[in-house]
Amino acid sequence: MAQHTRYWSCSPFADWLRGTKKLSAGTSEEWDDWTTTAQMKHNFRYWLAEEGLGHLQDFVTWPIRKIYDVKYYINNRWVTGSHRLTAHPRDIKPGQWRDVGDRFLPCLFNELVDFVEIETAWMQIAWNSEERHKYNPPFWASGWFRWRTWRCPQAGLDNLRWQSELIHNEEYCKDQPYYMKPTPQAVKAQEILDLYTWWTETYRNRPDPYEASGFSAACDAQREANGGKFNWGSREKNPAIKKQMDKAHKLLQKIEIAYEKEDEAMMIRLIKVRHGLWT
Repeated sequence: MAQHTRYWSCSPFADWLRGTKKLSAGTSEEWDDWTTTAQMKHNFRYWLAEEGLGHLQDFVTWPIRKIYDVKYYINNRWVTGSHRLTAHPRDIKPGQWRDVGDRFLPCLFNELVDFVEIETAWMQIAWNSEERHKYNPPFWASGWFRWRTWRCPQAGLDNLRWQSELIHNEEYCKDQPYYMKPTPQAVKAQEILDLYTWWTETYRNRPDPYEASGFSAACDAQREANGGKFNWGSREKNPAIKKQMDKAHKLLQKIEIAYEKEDEAMMIRLIKVRHGLWT
């Protein structure tokens, strides 16, 4: 989705100056062949288009690039906080103490949610006017005025689903074993989609272990039998309640261990796909 026409060396004027039309896309071998051909045809004109225009563009656009630098510093420093990992107040309330080890899961997955719903959502509208019309983002969601605060889960998910369907279908790879199979980008996109779905749906809807195990109900029964007061030791006086509480406590521990293993496995998967989290 990159807009190569932003570079003067990729413009129609550069094609005229070079005397050779630049490829819009190609394999590394095709690019090597094009470069060799273009240089042999008009070596000096090739330099003017590829190097000279680049230096001229750097000189002419220096002021605006410095303004961009200031803008993105402010954005990164105070708006998006790209130097830190953050947890949503729903997961860790401001002012609430949480041990470092307990911060990893919510901080990592809250950042994943922001990546999908903000950064990937922006990818969906950045280069396509039809998509911008479809999602109708505010003026500050794209272009020069962009601040990374526009959130659109649907746009992010649509972009990931599009990426996950990319396959190797180019002519040059017909004889390769990976022909018509998902690209590395597609594999990473699917993994990101799966992790996002797990955090926003599966994790959020997991039954409370105290309720699922029956431990809360057992404690209520013990409290009722003890005159409204909870006393762990008093369960010994009532064999039926002791049996109920012991059974529920064992199931509670089993559920908590299963949840812990699932959380750890998902964090490992997120770490492994971390290099796919970029826009």
